[in-house]
Amino acid sequence: MTRCIWVLVFLLITGTASSQVLKNPQQNNTVDYAQPKQYRLGGIEFTGIKFLDPASLTAVTGLKVGDEITVPGEDISRAIQKLWDQGILGDVDVYVTRVEGNQIFLNFDLKERPRLSRFEFSGINKTQQDALREKINLIRGKVVTDAVLSSTRNVIRKYYAEKSYLNAKINIVQKPDSLLPNSVVLNINIDKGDKVKIAEIAFEGNEAFTDKKLRRQLKKTKEKRYYKIFTSSKFQRSEYENDKQLLLDFYSTEGYRDAVIVSDTVYNISEDRLAVRITVDEGDRYYYRNISWNGNYLYDDAYLTRVLGIEKGDVYNKQELDKRLNYNPAGVDVSALYQNDGYLFFNIDPVEVKVEGDSIDIEMRVSEGPQATISKVNVTGNTKTSDHVVLREIRTLPGQKYSREDLIRSRNELANLGYFDPETIGLNPIPNPAEGTVDINYTVSERPNDQISLSGGWGGPIGAVGTVGLTLNNFSTRKLFNLSEWRPLPSGDGQRLALNVQANGKFYQSYSLSFTEPWLGGRKPNALTVSLFKTIRRDSRSEIDSRLNVDGASVSLGRRLQWPDNFFQLSHSLGYNRYTLKNFRLFGDFDNGSSNSISLNNTLARVSIDNPTFPRRGSQISLSVNLTPPYSLFTEKRNNYEYVEFNKWMFDASWFMNLAGNLVLNTRAHFGFLGKYSSKTSIGPFERFRLGGSGLGGQNIFVGTDYIGLRGYDDESVIDTADPTLASTGGIAYNKFVLEARQLISPNPGATIYGLAFLEAGNNFGSYDRYNPFRLYRSGGVGVRIFMAAFGLLGFDYGWRFDDLPGQPNAKRGQFHFMIGQQLR
Repeated sequence: MTRCIWVLVFLLITGTASSQVLKNPQQNNTVDYAQPKQYRLGGIEFTGIKFLDPASLTAVTGLKVGDEITVPGEDISRAIQKLWDQGILGDVDVYVTRVEGNQIFLNFDLKERPRLSRFEFSGINKTQQDALREKINLIRGKVVTDAVLSSTRNVIRKYYAEKSYLNAKINIVQKPDSLLPNSVVLNINIDKGDKVKIAEIAFEGNEAFTDKKLRRQLKKTKEKRYYKIFTSSKFQRSEYENDKQLLLDFYSTEGYRDAVIVSDTVYNISEDRLAVRITVDEGDRYYYRNISWNGNYLYDDAYLTRVLGIEKGDVYNKQELDKRLNYNPAGVDVSALYQNDGYLFFNIDPVEVKVEGDSIDIEMRVSEGPQATISKVNVTGNTKTSDHVVLREIRTLPGQKYSREDLIRSRNELANLGYFDPETIGLNPIPNPAEGTVDINYTVSERPNDQISLSGGWGGPIGAVGTVGLTLNNFSTRKLFNLSEWRPLPSGDGQRLALNVQANGKFYQSYSLSFTEPWLGGRKPNALTVSLFKTIRRDSRSEIDSRLNVDGASVSLGRRLQWPDNFFQLSHSLGYNRYTLKNFRLFGDFDNGSSNSISLNNTLARVSIDNPTFPRRGSQISLSVNLTPPYSLFTEKRNNYEYVEFNKWMFDASWFMNLAGNLVLNTRAHFGFLGKYSSKTSIGPFERFRLGGSGLGGQNIFVGTDYIGLRGYDDESVIDTADPTLASTGGIAYNKFVLEARQLISPNPGATIYGLAFLEAGNNFGSYDRYNPFRLYRSGGVGVRIFMAAFGLLGFDYGWRFDDLPGQPNAKRGQFHFMIGQQLR
């Protein structure tokens, strides 16, 4: 008896998952599997499908009508495998529907995998659910395959592993969706378990360094200890691998260039604790012996050796050697000698020519190459700032010799403008060795830099004070009458326009307006600033008309110097203030009349910081002298206050040192002295110093008082009690010293954040007889700074005073301080 339908494939290839070959119910043709036979494919049909396209499936199989196929043979098995590889089918059955002569007709009976209707979480809170929804790639309508489920588990497991939940369990249950055919709902049940901490990190094979020393080299892999409050002890595999490389780098810097990690293991010691064990082979410690130079013509061997700064017998340190050869941010390196003189194509290759015992001989193979000339300078990314504003700050100009120092300086100048994100300013020299030229491409990223302030506060006797301020830091008067350039205001030419209004009804109003043109005439960096202000203050406690009017104006001109170096700046400012009093007691017996202050302020400064928001290196030093005419030397004054007379000297210095990564040490010193011209006169109450608190100032701004912060103490509380006038008028001399460590937390230009810890000390003196720069009031504390482009710099500090103030036994020991703006002093 013949059989018309035979099974076409009976596990033709081992591993063809769950494929079945069924009998044909027709009996007039037979497929003999014992005798393979070649057929012509007469037709293909698909059954069991609802969403898949038959034409697409036919293309996937690789079969087409008219093909010659062998039955049994590999043609059909390959077609089945290709269908399986799509991952969208749960079962594949193949039938022979009929055989007509040498033609064979096939039917692929398929079972589609279900599609995703929706998914839901259980076992975790909403915050974690929202975080996971952004990470897992589950889209409605997607075919639910084993790979999709596996990928989802892996993403969730990785998410919790990063949070130290290393034993998280993920169970995904599929439930048919009653509303949609061939669709499922995934219930993702998560049991994250307990956080797993590192209980122990141990080392084996180390003899040169203790376990404690080696543990400190692991930056992200730390032991759990009760006293390590701010140290994370979670285990992350990627960070652990990085830390192992840091460990080898440490050995290398200590001369152990052959050190290797023989083995390492991470194992559980309890449900929520694990241990790490690392076995090292330190090898020998190596030292420099002979250093020779080859190929150098511009500089002799002795000079290059001095610049290199490595002597015979020093511990071999490949990283330090590379830094001193190629780029040393803390000093001069060998490459800088050449590249600052145009030798862009300079190359140096240190070669170990001999290793004998623990000693290494190095030959420095130098290729000086020709000097390179700058061909083109391009700037991209300045969508708001005009090209000429950017280009005038760049020191690498076409036709000049290439200089790496000028390139870095240009980046710092662009950062100091405040218009661009300093962390993303790009420098890309493109050398052309064939022509001996280089093109330099600068890339910048604009950031918001205009500032608006809306605030309110309590102004002591004035009461509540509201403030509205607007500062346009990249203004353009050139575009003022071109309405198409108002976006929303004319900008891009680097000018600064500031308007500020403070008011408390009729009792207090203050208005100020200033404008700065940083490049007067457009050819040289001569900055012109014009300022106007007016203040009206009435005494709300007086029954009679009691008022103080202050009108003032100033004009200043600043320019950059080329000597002693091109970091220096010199500025001159001429200012006039007129104080008009009517039944208003400002100080002493001065309550009616007018007082005039004409002063010339001269400031010499040197600024070399690399970033105005978060400096990592460089310094800011300034010396200013503010002088009025010496009226007392050539005329008699009608009263002590009609013509204000003083000479005022201020010195401020701030240094920045990059300790490691984004950790920076800032040291500051500040001095101020107020003097007189004649021994026959006394130092007046104008322009004095008040010390203590945040340094934001009180209500005596009308007399030019300088408010100096000293954290940990009340505002204006540091006074010389031996001088009874100091409490009401301020001191005539002060000094202050600050040591501050800063750690960058977020470099985001929208909100740059860094934390700090500080120690500072200062004092305020009412007479030079009592001046002693070593008699200081000390404090320490921590704080945070937040720079937001729209509001400027905000600061929050907690200071703890170490010393008691005379006459203030009940003063608070700890103080919170709020600061606005950059508090240099």
